[in-house]
Amino acid sequence: MKALTAARMREIDRLTTERFGVASIDLMENAGRGVADYVASRRGNLSDWQITVLCGKGNNGGDGFVAARHLAARGALPTVHLFASPEEVVGDAAANLDRWRELGAVDVVTTEQALARIRPELRAADVVVDALLGTGLSGPPRGLVAQAIEDVNRLAKRAQVVAVDIPSGMSSDAFESPGPTIRADATITFTAPKIGQLMPPNAEQVGRLRVVPIGSPPELWEDDPSLKLHWLEPGEFRNLPLRRAANTHKGTYGHALIVAGSYGKSGAAAMAGMGALRAGAGLATVATPEPALALVAQAMPELMTEPLEATESGTIAWGAIESGHWQQLLEGKTAVAMGPGLTLHPDTVRFVRAALADCPLPLLLDADALNAFDGSADALKKRRGALAVTPHPGEMARLVGSSAAQVQSRRLETAVEAAKEWTAFVVLKGFRTIVATPDGRAFVNSTGNPGMATGGTGDVLTGILTGLTAWLGAKRWEEVLGLGVYLHGLAGDLAAEEQGEIALVATDLVRALPRAFSETLEALRNA
Repeated sequence: MKALTAARMREIDRLTTERFGVASIDLMENAGRGVADYVASRRGNLSDWQITVLCGKGNNGGDGFVAARHLAARGALPTVHLFASPEEVVGDAAANLDRWRELGAVDVVTTEQALARIRPELRAADVVVDALLGTGLSGPPRGLVAQAIEDVNRLAKRAQVVAVDIPSGMSSDAFESPGPTIRADATITFTAPKIGQLMPPNAEQVGRLRVVPIGSPPELWEDDPSLKLHWLEPGEFRNLPLRRAANTHKGTYGHALIVAGSYGKSGAAAMAGMGALRAGAGLATVATPEPALALVAQAMPELMTEPLEATESGTIAWGAIESGHWQQLLEGKTAVAMGPGLTLHPDTVRFVRAALADCPLPLLLDADALNAFDGSADALKKRRGALAVTPHPGEMARLVGSSAAQVQSRRLETAVEAAKEWTAFVVLKGFRTIVATPDGRAFVNSTGNPGMATGGTGDVLTGILTGLTAWLGAKRWEEVLGLGVYLHGLAGDLAAEEQGEIALVATDLVRALPRAFSETLEALRNA
């Protein structure tokens, strides 16, 4: 799903009304109902919960009035606070303020004393609906609204904070906001995600992002090639052939080759291989130094293994190239990955560089296969087939001659620039993983959680991406890679529901992948 600026969103709303005849007040009605639907879906008996709705004077506040009305219709007893005098509310927002007043009272908050009066309510609230400021914000929040934002962040510890369209105070068009911003547990945005919601540091305030269609035809933005930033969600994968025909066999779904592991690091190779099989590859072979092979083979009986010539320290030796073994390994394979657990032994580095230049298949480089190009990233251009690289910020910093902090401060720009420079697909891992394409597009993922910050999750991702590529090919590689990143994060979220974030380990993601697939396919069926 493509991300929009505030100006583009206003234009879409205008065209929806003028060209397609959808009244603006109907758009507001649909938006507010969508917020109420989300709140109701997260709670049991709404009458048991204290719901506080904070409204500003603009259209965002109008959405809040609608949400309050729909919550009341479902049995809730929301309290509504307006941070303006009623006379300042105009247009559709005023109409919905009047409709709410037919059901319940509005507490007007225009003084310090009035704000102080609602602080105990914020402390006790189960749900706080933030409808103070919308996407039209042009500067930092001021006055009582700024204080209210800080009060919510400070006092509403027990509440689920649900932001309407965008957390109040957040910039729609930039990744960093100019002043205090609501820290939301969930943001219900309308029509499409906004650019400012997708990347850190803003993304840390967004919480769970949900997009609610409110009546604008997708053709108004989805067909525009100038919009190059996408949010990964199931709709991005609608063109991939994910349904399997009855008359197929294991050869139909490709053969993934994982070149990984070394003595003492066999687990990295095993987890990558397990990820490839769970991602749908018909066959998966892990090629690993002979001293590590027995341990890799024990990890999963469905995995095939291939011993590679080894150095004295148990890493891949240059002899794997000299003997022609590498070229033999490529026969019959459909996708290749190199990197997890390889080490930076000089012989292994030499092998990686030669293998890259001599691989005609779609190739993914991760971990030590990327570190093998430290200081010589230009060599990434010297390959025969399609290339994807999957660095974490430290690895990316070494490739581009920067620091991890600098990469993190320019995540999107760094990924896009590198993809263009290397004519490769770049998967920049971390909070809000990015898939960047050589033609300048970028796909931002929001699945995943801090529990995935543990050894081996990157190896599982490498396997997932390779398995999907073996099965689905690289013709639409940005979608295939995006699917892998999305499923990886979703599997982490599902695993965390059972294990908790603190106890999460990488193999929990492998076990959760079937459910992640099922939920994604179900979402596609219902789209």
